Amino acid sequence: MILARVNRGLPCWLCDRPLGARIEWHHPVPKSRGGRETVAVHPLCHRTIHATFTNAQLARDFAGPADLRAAPAIATFLRWIEGKPADFHVPTRGAPRRR
Repeated sequence: MILARVNRGLPCWLCDRPLGARIEWHHPVPKSRGGRETVAVHPLCHRTIHATFTNAQLARDFAGPADLRAAPAIATFLRWIEGKPADFHVPTRGAPRRR
């Protein structure tokens, strides 16, 4: 996580809301699967991605934001988070998972 003034106001890769004071960097293709590119996301969006999918699933099926947004669990999250402030945060629920 970084505190970034430079990226504030730019859209989150997942939810498309403006980024706030706290930004995390997500590897669309996980580093463990050879990914190098990173994209800026809200901490809550980042935690939701990793609470929902394993790294293997992310690498295989969800490298792009459109693919993730179409997944039912993420679509539900996006409808819920829409309109919330950029730095909105709540504990993330998710089943423990294996990488």
